[in-house]
Amino acid sequence: MRPAIFLDRDGTIIREAEYLADPAGVEILAGAAAGLRALRAAGFLLVVTSNQSGVARGYFDESTVARINQRLRELLSAGGADVDAIYYCPHHTKGTVPHYAVECQCRKPNPGMILSAQKDLDIDLAHSWVIGDKEIDIQFGKNLGLRTVLVLTGYGAKTQAEGFKPDQGPDIVSPDLTAAAQAIIRFAQDPPPIKRWGRHWGERRSPLRKPVS
Repeated sequence: MRPAIFLDRDGTIIREAEYLADPAGVEILAGAAAGLRALRAAGFLLVVTSNQSGVARGYFDESTVARINQRLRELLSAGGADVDAIYYCPHHTKGTVPHYAVECQCRKPNPGMILSAQKDLDIDLAHSWVIGDKEIDIQFGKNLGLRTVLVLTGYGAKTQAEGFKPDQGPDIVSPDLTAAAQAIIRFAQDPPPIKRWGRHWGERRSPLRKPVS
């Protein structure tokens, strides 16, 4: 078993573009490829987990999501990086496409995508992390007891400014994916004592469907 980093896509790895529907609009954020390379070198699996409610809303179809994810991998490869798997949720209860306008367990912050990846990739969840730019990403990790990082790219700065409920904030706040990777690697090499957690690593941590090759 290996630990994994579960990464949001839009606003974390690529530039935020609401309901991105064109592969030509995929733009890797500065430092993202370097951060992924560092995490892979440290022994983590890299798994993208993304809500894509634009499918349920009728803005684009699943083949479009596949093309965008393929473009993401092409651009990462050009930067010497890659991910091990990409999972996304196409559902939303307020969608206009009946097949997708349903309750599901794969839409973040529900744990479905993490649990699917754990089964598919034999992941050690106890030492895994979630990285994202929205409150929903932080809750996504906390729902399964994973440590979390809020990046200030995408909606991250706004998310930080709006604040979190007590004990619901991220373990680490980082300016971008490179800094997040460095913080996670430092933590893995030298975990701080629990009594010093809040002072050194941000807010205290709560106790403990679709894969695309």
